[in-house]
Amino acid sequence: MDEQRLPHDHGNHVKEEKIRRHLPAEAEITGVADAMKQLGDPSRLRIFWLLCHCEECVLNIAAIVNMSSPAVSHHLRILKSSGLIVSRREGKEMYYKTADTELAQMLHHMIEKLGKITCPSGE
Repeated sequence: MDEQRLPHDHGNHVKEEKIRRHLPAEAEITGVADAMKQLGDPSRLRIFWLLCHCEECVLNIAAIVNMSSPAVSHHLRILKSSGLIVSRREGKEMYYKTADTELAQMLHHMIEKLGKITCPSGE
């Protein structure tokens, strides 16, 4: 890799080159950006947080977050398409929970840290 000089020389060539070598490519960080974009909606963020702590059906999620079932279903579709939650069918009922992925777990912990939210398992 040829050393590329930055427009302004601040005398940090070694540090700049080290940072450049570790800078993730767009393709590598797209999944994280997409997941964070999905959690940019407060309703989706609350639903995601809820599903980090329990598995629930649409009707119960709607009651807990005080939203209509169609609105909750819309948010669940978006969260599921981004890989943050998974679903399973039991008879006619669909149940949702957070995906068992490193990204989902990290986002869960980040939400709690940034929001200073106490995890119910800690009570």
